[in-house]
Amino acid sequence: MRRFIVTIAVLLCACAANAQDARGLAATCSGCHGDGRARDGIRALAGLPKDEIARAMRAYRAGERPGTLMPQLAKGYDDAEIDAIAAWYAAAAPAR
Repeated sequence: MRRFIVTIAVLLCACAANAQDARGLAATCSGCHGDGRARDGIRALAGLPKDEIARAMRAYRAGERPGTLMPQLAKGYDDAEIDAIAAWYAAAAPAR
């Protein structure tokens, strides 16, 4: 039983660490996308489907989607980081 409790505790800590990592990664996007409101041609990300966000970031990274800053910024993320950012914003409530 003790082993089971330790295993559960380790898994919970790992999940919390992953959530904090995702929050930290998403924080880098918040300057332009984070207040939940679209403005000046910059799209709000909160509440968008995860797949849509991830697909767009991968297209920026591959040079398949034009942009001013996003193509350079997206090159700094691997697939796991893109998925984490996309999941974070997809789970966020859009501004009302």
